Amino acid sequence: MTLTRPGLAELVEGVRELTASSAGPRATAFAVAGLLRERLPSPEILTETERLGDPDHYAAHTLHTEETFSVVAVVWRPGQKTVIHDHIAWCVFGVLQGVEYETLYRDHGDHLTEIGRAANLTGEVSGFAPPGDIHRVHNTGDETAISLHIYGADLSAAPTSVRRTYDLPVR
Repeated sequence: MTLTRPGLAELVEGVRELTASSAGPRATAFAVAGLLRERLPSPEILTETERLGDPDHYAAHTLHTEETFSVVAVVWRPGQKTVIHDHIAWCVFGVLQGVEYETLYRDHGDHLTEIGRAANLTGEVSGFAPPGDIHRVHNTGDETAISLHIYGADLSAAPTSVRRTYDLPVR
């Protein structure tokens, strides 16, 4: 377990209580999303240097890990995006600054189809649980975006929250 970043203790304790229940992944993600809506921190949870991001790719800052979940802040400069991917566990995210644009996909084996789009604005919280979590995240805005992600996995024991990336045509 990593030390909890100052300002996150209440949120971490709440997530710990929710993940200790025997609820399934989807129910846990929805419960954690409700908690994050109530306790969404400000961008100042990161240092001034961390909030700058990286000019070459989005920057992830692990703020807390333990056996049942991890908290990661992601900083997206304008134009930065992920590859199309899915996850090893449920995930909840809240936008602390800017807009995080998400495109959702369905896998048909030999191709993907787009099934939805969302512009997640500052203060908005969302979440999902596999299967059905194939997506791409993109900062389409003019300012740096910052989001807080809570994953249902110990990311100190796994190299990434990504299960697979997809290089299939989108039809």
